[in-house]
Amino acid sequence: MNGKTVVVTGATGGIGRITAAALAGKGAEVWLIGRNPQKLAQTEADIRRAHPAAQLHSVRADLSIQAEVRAAAAELTRTLPRIDVLLNNAGAIFDKRELTRDGIEATWALNHLAYFILTQELLPLLKAAPAARVVNVSSAAHMIARKGIDWDDVQGARKYSSWTAYGQSKLANILFSNELARRTGLASNALHPGTVRTQFGGNNDGPMWKVIRGLSGLFSLSEEDGARTSIYLASSPEVEGVHGRYFDKCKPVAPSPAAQDTAAAERLWAMSVATTAIR
Repeated sequence: MNGKTVVVTGATGGIGRITAAALAGKGAEVWLIGRNPQKLAQTEADIRRAHPAAQLHSVRADLSIQAEVRAAAAELTRTLPRIDVLLNNAGAIFDKRELTRDGIEATWALNHLAYFILTQELLPLLKAAPAARVVNVSSAAHMIARKGIDWDDVQGARKYSSWTAYGQSKLANILFSNELARRTGLASNALHPGTVRTQFGGNNDGPMWKVIRGLSGLFSLSEEDGARTSIYLASSPEVEGVHGRYFDKCKPVAPSPAAQDTAAAERLWAMSVATTAIR
């Protein structure tokens, strides 16, 4: 990865943090995007401790807010001549329905629209790289949305379930990833990291989440194991030129039938354009 420039969202915790550290250790110049400036500083310090020669930079942005996604992209555009790898990793699950500053349901805003806006804004830098890659962290939870996107209630205004909203957003990650590859020719791929021992769901209180986190600690993968497919798709020569695929355990697998629906991918793209005013 020497000479490569990598952007990682959700880089201050979980598999994002592990992936950023691994790619920095491989020689990449890594740009960390996160919401909390203290966590960004701590992540930089921790990675430099493990990799003293690491080339690291931080961009603070709350990616659930469209203006901040655009501001992060603008900062990168002012600074960088190209981006070799964009790793869309940031995401969350929300026990109760919340609206962002833009009036968008938080799961949809952070887990899908942030991927869409950031990638679109950074397309010129990605196209400037000789063999750019876009890596989109999805999840096997996309299978929760087995009937596909609920087009009539995408943001759960009539009926909200945290897991339904999360599963739908992860389905959107795959549909977006595939459509991006089709429209641009970029090496855009999605992945399932596995069930990982992270602070996922840590923003939610309630007894159910305490049980889930407890069970997760017993039966889930380590963060290092969970990051392997992200690292593989970002750096391995084996997947150079591969696009529009879904990976699990560093191997291409078939996602759900709903995730392979090309008409749904086109419809999602159009809806995302309308929601974000992307030109």
